Amino acid sequence: MSPQRSSHLWASFGYAIAGLLEAYRTQRNVRIHLTASVLVSIAGLWLELQLYEWAIIALTISAVLTAEIVNTAAETLVDLASPDYHPLARRVKDLAAAGVLVRAIGAAIVGLLILGPPLLRKLGLG
Repeated sequence: MSPQRSSHLWASFGYAIAGLLEAYRTQRNVRIHLTASVLVSIAGLWLELQLYEWAIIALTISAVLTAEIVNTAAETLVDLASPDYHPLARRVKDLAAAGVLVRAIGAAIVGLLILGPPLLRKLGLG
């Protein structure tokens, strides 16, 4: 990509899509989160979730993926600014990873709260 980026709206979308593809290609955790998102979506279809439940699931999925992408950006920036080991660089990376962990735990709780009851009913356990 050129050092001088276009300010055109469509070009901005192109840069964002390039970032998504880069994250997917290079980040194992992005692929793991996407796989989990697909599985949750399939379960949601099977369980016939209500519209508001889909809204919560969509917001939760996008929040986890956003956190993972921001974590990747932070790690990349730290590597650029501090290629040699530095305790503050490690701290930034650990804090960014902690943010993803908190978000992923929250997503798991949301998943259990939304998918759990209808799943138990569907299985005849609730």
